[in-house]
Amino acid sequence: MEAACFPAAEAASEREVRARLAVYPNHFWLMVDTAATEHGNEADDAGVASDTVRDGRLVAFVNGFVTDEADLTDEMYEDASMHDEHGAWQMIFGVDTAPEYRHHGYASMLLRAAIEDARAAGRAGLVLTCKDRLIGFYERLGFVNEGVSGSTHGDVTWYQMRLRF
Repeated sequence: MEAACFPAAEAASEREVRARLAVYPNHFWLMVDTAATEHGNEADDAGVASDTVRDGRLVAFVNGFVTDEADLTDEMYEDASMHDEHGAWQMIFGVDTAPEYRHHGYASMLLRAAIEDARAAGRAGLVLTCKDRLIGFYERLGFVNEGVSGSTHGDVTWYQMRLRF
């Protein structure tokens, strides 16, 4: 799904997604279309699939780890071991929606679930980075634009967005 949602330089590799799932599986929010069976229903041996899950087709997912670091850095994308379950900030690394399911509000629904889970866990808030064309989308969810991020991930300009509780 990452390859369908992001340019190659920005997409998490299969190895990175597997590492994230192994270290912080409770920080993945998934939306599955249980009626979709044309793409199959089998997950692979590790329980991970590119576009399917056991009970249907993966529509969208949000993921990220928890840390006490206040700002999202490029190394966080690549090093799942930096996760600290007791950290103050829920970082969001990816908001992925399969192309055929876009513009139905699914990403917003998953982000609202991530926000509520972070609030319930007593976190200080959530942090993510986005391209300029998505700033308004995240602002409508309560995030505040903190300006250009120090991230050079994928060699593009990112804006850091923060939602404080």
